[in-house]
Amino acid sequence: MDNLSPGNWEVRYRPDNTRDSVCVRTGRELIQIRHGPLNCGQFVVEATADRATIHYTCRGHGYGRTQLRRENNRLVQIESQGIFDGSPFQFSAEARRVGSCTR
Repeated sequence: MDNLSPGNWEVRYRPDNTRDSVCVRTGRELIQIRHGPLNCGQFVVEATADRATIHYTCRGHGYGRTQLRRENNRLVQIESQGIFDGSPFQFSAEARRVGSCTR
């Protein structure tokens, strides 16, 4: 996933089509979207050129498991689930590069 194009990525959640914006510098920003910039320990469960499964733990804030599938350097499918601040989450999304980061 380190080959993803840096820039502003739109994350479109399924099935309700809500959207978020993520500034991607390395591609790793897509791993823990629900936990944001928290300093979390990450463990790579599986990694190939186009797929990755990562388990992460954010001390005091929960944990997650994310599967990423790269369709190309500007388009990624995301499946993630876990616990954030005591509440469970699960989502499927598509992330697409839409431009440059503004921050």
